[in-house]
Amino acid sequence: MNANTIVQKLWRLCAVLRKDGITYQQYVTELTYLLFLKMMKERDRETGCIPKGYRWADLSKSDGLSQLELYRALLVALGSVNSRLGNDDKLLTKPSDSASEEELKTYAKGQEIPRMVQAIFDNASTFIREPQNLSTIITSIDDLDWYSAERDQFGDLYEGLLQKNAEETKRGAGQYFTPRVLINVLVELMQPQPGEVIQDPASGTGGFLIAADRFMRQRTDDYFDLGEKADWQKHHAFHGMENVPGTLRLLLMNLYLHDIDSDHVDLGDTLSDKGQRMSEADLILTNPPFGPAGGAPTRDDLTITASVSSYQLPFVEHCIRSLKPGGRAAIVVPDNVLFEDGRGKALRQMMMDWCDLHTILRLPTGIFYAQGVKTNVIFLTRGKTDSGNTDETWVYDLRAQMPKFGKTNQLTEAHFAEFIKAFGNDALGHERGKDQGEEGRWRCFTREEISARGDNLDISWLREAEEEAEDGLTEPEDIAASILEHLQAAMIQIEALSAELGESEQDADPEETL
Repeated sequence: MNANTIVQKLWRLCAVLRKDGITYQQYVTELTYLLFLKMMKERDRETGCIPKGYRWADLSKSDGLSQLELYRALLVALGSVNSRLGNDDKLLTKPSDSASEEELKTYAKGQEIPRMVQAIFDNASTFIREPQNLSTIITSIDDLDWYSAERDQFGDLYEGLLQKNAEETKRGAGQYFTPRVLINVLVELMQPQPGEVIQDPASGTGGFLIAADRFMRQRTDDYFDLGEKADWQKHHAFHGMENVPGTLRLLLMNLYLHDIDSDHVDLGDTLSDKGQRMSEADLILTNPPFGPAGGAPTRDDLTITASVSSYQLPFVEHCIRSLKPGGRAAIVVPDNVLFEDGRGKALRQMMMDWCDLHTILRLPTGIFYAQGVKTNVIFLTRGKTDSGNTDETWVYDLRAQMPKFGKTNQLTEAHFAEFIKAFGNDALGHERGKDQGEEGRWRCFTREEISARGDNLDISWLREAEEEAEDGLTEPEDIAASILEHLQAAMIQIEALSAELGESEQDADPEETL
């Protein structure tokens, strides 16, 4: 039984839980808890991690109300910082102040439950109310053919569940789900190498980190060719940060199933001091959040975007500052990053000074679930100095004269074939296809030409009536996403104008404002 078949079987169980009032998102969370326990058993990793009495076998042999009560108890126990493991792997809980000296000593000698286990079960609780529903899921998981030839594809199975969740809810894990085809294309172009620190400062469910790991494993015989360096690669190469606890849970599970160490993946706000302390990277692959951030960054090194209260501009500055000299990045950004004045323009000037901004890919519309904002990918390489690093920027327009993508017309790697060919085989953008002129999709613009445009990088030359592309939409969710696109684009421009007015007031002479 292959991973896709298992995904379909597990997903069909969601219909059972829907009757219990459980959403798709909650269902994936419940599966995360249960699949983690199952995988710990399958991989023989329960000893030293999961207390006796709280393991998969204990859960699966229970039934009825006692099974649901055990499930609720283990969720609390595994996520509690006050839980420890005794020498016999029995659960130890922090004794009360009135406990005996012997009880206190026994607890003090206990082993802490591993960080990854605590993080996955942190503040965990179940949405399941009916014991029969829990029993149905546990029995179904046990009945799957885990010992088939495909049993090493547990990671692909979980990725499939996350994608199904995104397709059904139009949002993945509370965040906009980056299409896996786009992730794979960017990883192929950026060519991550063993020995490099790879960072995603907006990790989501881990798509970029996992794809980069897969790319390198396929080229090193699953890291076997690295010899002694394989240990570093497995435990220190991947760095990330995620600000939403529920999403972090899915991220850690995804990394675990793909055999990627999560010691350098943290819960936190990249735009805070915690993000400032992230290790410098050789490669950044990321799709940062878009829209209002609820306040300006709280770290003191983002000098260009210090007063900006939306996510996209400060995240780009973080990426620039977080790259090592010679490091490279592929960053998904909304259109306003390319045209916004004020702080946006200052950020683009910094980016072209500090980095070689060698490529911009204008992405098609409708490729993000419920994501109306038009997007691009910027490809850049951090220079060894902080001035004059961009001589020319190549732009590929994959948006104009393209259909609207959505549920009825999905994006595939074939749509990127001509861009991949034009980009070339060099991750730093030193091999370029021929400029195709005004009739083609691939053009080169010198730094002088960009300067003459007021450093506006929202460059398009192929024209079409956008309404005609939208006329072909038939699914209600695609039509709604198209309407949302126009509303969000308008909101971004309003936010930019408000920010500009705010800066103008701050910069004005106090006497002139009286």
